[in-house]
Amino acid sequence: RGWEALEPCECKLCEAKNIPPYPGPNKMRDCYCTVNLDQEEVFRTKIVEKSLCPFYGEDFYCEIPRSFRHLSFYIFDRDVFRRDSSIGKVAVKKENLQKYHGKDTWFQLQPVSADSEVQGKVHVELRLSEVITDNGIVCIKLACQGLPIVNGQCDPYAAVSLLGPTRSEAKKTKVKRKTNNPQFDEVFYFEVTRPPSYTRRHFDVEEEDVDKMALRVDLWNASNLKFGDEFLGEVRIPLKVLAHSGLHDAWYFLQPRDNGSKSEKLDDLGSLRLNIVYTEDHVFPSESYSPLRDLLLRSARMEPVSASAAHILGEVCREKQEAAIPLVRLFLHYGEIVPFLSAIAQAEVNRTQDPNTIFRGNSLTSKCIDETMKLAGMHYLQVTLKPIIDEICADHKPCEIDPVKLKESENLETNRENLRQYVDRIFTVITKSGVSCPTVMCDIFSSLRESAAKRFQDPDVRYTAVSSFIFLRFFAPAILSPNLFQLRPHHPDPSTSRTLTLISKTIQTLGSLSKSKSVSHLASHPSLSRSQKTRSEVTLASLVLTRFMIKRAQGRNRFGMKNFKKRWFRLTNHEFTYHKSKGENALCSIPIENILAVERLEEESFKMKNMFQVIQPERALYIQANNCVEARDWIDILTKVSQCNRKRLSTYHPSAYLNGHWLCCKLSSDTAPGCTPCTAGLPANIQLDVDGDRETERIFSLFSTYMAKLVKMQEACGSKSVYDGPEQEEYSSFIIDDPQETYKTLKQIVSAVQTLEQEHAQYKRDKFRKTKYGSQ
Repeated sequence: RGWEALEPCECKLCEAKNIPPYPGPNKMRDCYCTVNLDQEEVFRTKIVEKSLCPFYGEDFYCEIPRSFRHLSFYIFDRDVFRRDSSIGKVAVKKENLQKYHGKDTWFQLQPVSADSEVQGKVHVELRLSEVITDNGIVCIKLACQGLPIVNGQCDPYAAVSLLGPTRSEAKKTKVKRKTNNPQFDEVFYFEVTRPPSYTRRHFDVEEEDVDKMALRVDLWNASNLKFGDEFLGEVRIPLKVLAHSGLHDAWYFLQPRDNGSKSEKLDDLGSLRLNIVYTEDHVFPSESYSPLRDLLLRSARMEPVSASAAHILGEVCREKQEAAIPLVRLFLHYGEIVPFLSAIAQAEVNRTQDPNTIFRGNSLTSKCIDETMKLAGMHYLQVTLKPIIDEICADHKPCEIDPVKLKESENLETNRENLRQYVDRIFTVITKSGVSCPTVMCDIFSSLRESAAKRFQDPDVRYTAVSSFIFLRFFAPAILSPNLFQLRPHHPDPSTSRTLTLISKTIQTLGSLSKSKSVSHLASHPSLSRSQKTRSEVTLASLVLTRFMIKRAQGRNRFGMKNFKKRWFRLTNHEFTYHKSKGENALCSIPIENILAVERLEEESFKMKNMFQVIQPERALYIQANNCVEARDWIDILTKVSQCNRKRLSTYHPSAYLNGHWLCCKLSSDTAPGCTPCTAGLPANIQLDVDGDRETERIFSLFSTYMAKLVKMQEACGSKSVYDGPEQEEYSSFIIDDPQETYKTLKQIVSAVQTLEQEHAQYKRDKFRKTKYGSQ
């Protein structure tokens, strides 16, 4: 691939305040918040009832799968009997996202108006032609892309107007049904009369007349509802663009409706607190990263490990977490995570003086192991904790044991017993879960245990070395915030959240008691001392996914209806099923081994967005996801679970088989081999379920950002090599065990980073030269 831009975005929807009261005796509102890419909703929070200052505390992460102009957040008031009403919105332009990167920011809510809710672009071709009467004809041709889906559909048409001081002439296209990328195969003609004073032989439009005339294109969604057609956006193009060549051909972003210069007094709609983390990774082909990647992957074998490139990254980054995330993913990708973590853990153990503080700090080791457990242990959490967490959230049993916080209707002894039962059950499932622990975590814990046992004589240290991670940094945080670990869809209500907090604190306390027999049992479980290579690594992924989606009937019998229906889809390690509704028996079950490919379906097949296909031996199942982010998620995880299937296809049909032929290649046989190579997809092994080039690019970006610290570290190496007295204070923040080896690695890092910086700069210069401007 070339220089590829990839865009991850993480939003923390914190809270809203000062929402205007409901115009009635109750005053309170039931509010929820949505995240939108332009007009497409990709996430929705829970509903916070009876509040004008709702607290959400919800995180949403996605890889943005398409281009967009605004990242928008809408606050809605739920209405049981009518359509939910929008209270206000926050819309952040893509180019402004970096201003708010990683910061908690209060945004003033802006009014939501049908005239301002626009997305998409329109292609306008204008031509000025001379006719025999010396008048001019303006010819106009239109096409659009990326129009919004309104209430599940888009039936667009365009109204074209030629505006001037003394004229306003309008013409309309036909309605294009079920498409948000319409091609209007119509040409409009507007006659332009020459001025009486015109004497030149060749037709032209005088400059002063052109300045006064403009073309306006309005896009509308044809609606069958009583509310009338919906405005999708407009563009205005001055006719002076034709003054020189008589031809203008350009794309324009649709704009909000121009309501003149009316200055309306805006009501105070309240405000919304957000924390947005948005990054763009610009990734080169793999060979560009070889020098830096090879240097990083040698880290586990470096003596001492503190002189390695990976360890140096942890030293120069402001936060260890910054370094840990890409390092863990890179080492997982290349199967080097266990040797690397073993090396840095051994070095940390050797530096630890007090056995009671082992792995308790926010070191590079602890952050890297945390990140590894997040990636490898998600399914482990699902099978261990999810059933009882679901039960706690459904039962709402009171567990408050603080007498000050006790409600009048509650009994302290009853609450204590409820809490004891929950803690006992959770502690039991954790301590009996050793056999389910993923292989990579087993190997890491085994290494930690051995390092601790060699360093300290206290026999309990080998257990606290493991329990400090498994209890304090893995299970306890998942119990405290189950929504962050995919155990629950939303942040729990305040009462349940308090119960989970009490359970989490108790589990932490139990986990820190090194002499506890149960803790010793888990930490000494046989699975932690041997590598179980026979277990399929695919179980490390989070494979349970459920959602309502739209599917097209598969036409199992010859005359069956092939219409679209809403169904409840469920994916496990073994099968992909759909049901009429949640909890009912499956209408169709597709064994994972029968999935031959999972690919996107071109929109033109059914005039529907966000469609994908699950290809089986006999037929393909066509499915429409709720939005572009969900479609990407389903394709990714279905590809992941079926990647090891022996009969996977190498080619597929990107369009549907309709009316006796494939729309893509026009072949008439429904069993004709695919006409397009299958996409690469995701590998089944978690060690490979990462883009290694992308992670190396992120590490390069970090080194580039902290180049000044790399130079300072080089100075510290020189100072330490020649100066035997007390360590100079300005260099004391770096761990340097071997100045000469560390300096050598630093020199190689700086060289690799500078080479990549030059490649990025050259690419941008080349791209700038090739870019043609003229569209707005």
